[in-house]
Amino acid sequence: MGSLPNRVSYSPTSHHLTMLEQISGDSGVENLLVQSYKRSFNGFSAILNDQQKEKLLNMNEVVSVFPSQNFHIQTTRSWDFLGFSQSIKRDKTIESELIIGVLDTGIWPESESFNDKGLGPIPNKWMGVCKGGSNFTCNKKIIGARFYGDGVDNARDNEGHGTHTSSTVGGREVQGVSFYDLAKGTARGGVPSSRIAMYKICSLDGSCSSSDILAAFDDAIADGVDIITISIGFSRGLEFLKDPIAIGSFHAMEKGILTSHSAGNSGPDPSSTESVAPWLFSVAATTIDRQFIDKLILGNGNILVGRSINTFTSNGTKMPIVEASCLEGFDKTMVKGKIVLCGSPWHEESAFESGAFGIVSNVELNDISFVSQIPSVNLDSKDYGIVLSYTNSTKSPIAEILKSEIFHDSTAPRIASFSSCGPNSVVPDIMKPDISAPGVGILAAFSPLAPPSGNVGDKRKVKYNIDSGTSMACPHIAGIAAYVKSFHPDWSPATIKSAIMTTAKPMNGAYNNMAGEFSYGSGNVNPRLAIQPGLIYNITKDDYVQMLCNYGYDNGKIKQISGENSSCHRASNPSLVKNLNYPALVISVFPHKPFNIKFSRIVTNVGSHNATYKAIITPILNVKITAKPNLFSFKSLLETQSFVVTAVGRVGSRQIEFSSSLVWSDGIHNVKSPIIVHIKS
Repeated sequence: MGSLPNRVSYSPTSHHLTMLEQISGDSGVENLLVQSYKRSFNGFSAILNDQQKEKLLNMNEVVSVFPSQNFHIQTTRSWDFLGFSQSIKRDKTIESELIIGVLDTGIWPESESFNDKGLGPIPNKWMGVCKGGSNFTCNKKIIGARFYGDGVDNARDNEGHGTHTSSTVGGREVQGVSFYDLAKGTARGGVPSSRIAMYKICSLDGSCSSSDILAAFDDAIADGVDIITISIGFSRGLEFLKDPIAIGSFHAMEKGILTSHSAGNSGPDPSSTESVAPWLFSVAATTIDRQFIDKLILGNGNILVGRSINTFTSNGTKMPIVEASCLEGFDKTMVKGKIVLCGSPWHEESAFESGAFGIVSNVELNDISFVSQIPSVNLDSKDYGIVLSYTNSTKSPIAEILKSEIFHDSTAPRIASFSSCGPNSVVPDIMKPDISAPGVGILAAFSPLAPPSGNVGDKRKVKYNIDSGTSMACPHIAGIAAYVKSFHPDWSPATIKSAIMTTAKPMNGAYNNMAGEFSYGSGNVNPRLAIQPGLIYNITKDDYVQMLCNYGYDNGKIKQISGENSSCHRASNPSLVKNLNYPALVISVFPHKPFNIKFSRIVTNVGSHNATYKAIITPILNVKITAKPNLFSFKSLLETQSFVVTAVGRVGSRQIEFSSSLVWSDGIHNVKSPIIVHIKS
């Protein structure tokens, strides 16, 4: 129902019940109402049939009606890899005033990563509560806890996911942390002195409903958080008014709260990103220079290197190998006590249940290692074929699976193969994802209630675990956004986002013929430069509202969304969506057809009082890109300058995308914006 009305006498819940009475013809509608959103925006979730849904849609005060769907959950070396060392310049006093809202599977409050030693009083601005359920205690680190959903009675983390993301964004410094002596070092979050508020939105089966996601946003905004991180998504991008994360984060944005959101793990397919709204900070996952490898020694002495996080020591013992038809299930008498060969991945749990000693799989994800429940190693097709050939060449094939070890990867950062990609399936003119951050092999705090491998039969209990996903990349960006905010507390969410995007490190490579920026956004995050970007691209709530007008929403919906008497300044014009003051430009064209496209942008000086910036544009074959003017002279801080980028040309259809960049440079700052030429089918 959009924003809350500015009326003192207005009671949202009473209004919601009245609406339910009108569509049901019954006064006993309390049991139909599931959630009433009344603290930060207006709306409710309820149990409705199709006829009642249609009646609601025809009510003037309703912006949208959509079914509650289940969303799914999507990181010690990573901070050092980003150049974000423990000695980096920071103000712990200001950081301790920052509150990070984490919407996730819960948190394990007893973890050492959430100790409150040395932290001062809880910030006065905090308006939240500690309602974590029985035997759940908050402290001066975890200052708030709430939980939602049927069957959920506490904010404790049963999955490990929420504890992992929480400690990544704001965990305290804990020395001597490892996963069974792997990846040993100091675990820490991006802003160790910050406060954490947990909003548990996922049930025990890992599903997270639209209804509960919206309820958590409603509470987090009203509670007074500064940054929100949510590593949860749907299978693909949803239209704005049917996407609870887009809706909740819009209302967070208008209150000055930046939302960091995971792009999804459905890559490298094009248009697979689940985070599409322009006000969201959409995060892709990259590798770091620490990788986990494992070795398989065959009976003939051949040593093959694969992937796994295998904590089991072999002590030189070689075990029999047997090839099995894994897709049809295991013959327990055949595989018991042996190393099983599987031509496909993801059969480890079945192998364990069948009594197998270990498993060797054929998996093409050569940039990621998973925690294993039994001795295991994942090989690429070529090496798997070598093992298969050896196994079939001798009567008694044997092998030894060694304990995993660390490998220094000099090619990092690279975009993770699983990381979801653009183009944006809902608004093609807005680049997604926005940025990339470490999301492969991240060690962080974990819940002892959750099996480290994710397999039910894994009875190990760990305090820290290694995990991979855009879920792990997302809190890295939330932590850096909080770090930037500690230096610039008055910066808007879009300003912080611009600072991080325009200072990102360049990256190479993508997994298909897309422009690399559709895989990794502006590049890999560079926290040291983000606090001094030189120029920023700001976007106000009114700018987003005008974009929604151009996107196609009518005046009635715009007024309800914004909560004001604002309306569209002109008729809807989809071609003007690209003029949103975004720090990236997407040029959508048809193959073999000439084009002449203009983009309007405004930059604000946040560097030196007196500065001159010159435009540097990377050329693209068959496309002429210019910026007018191509030289700026600033005389004061916060001074703004506008410019127009023009792209003229004609391109073929052999490649789907081409990429370029616009850099505004004063010799000190290099403010970089990606330019992507996207060829439409």
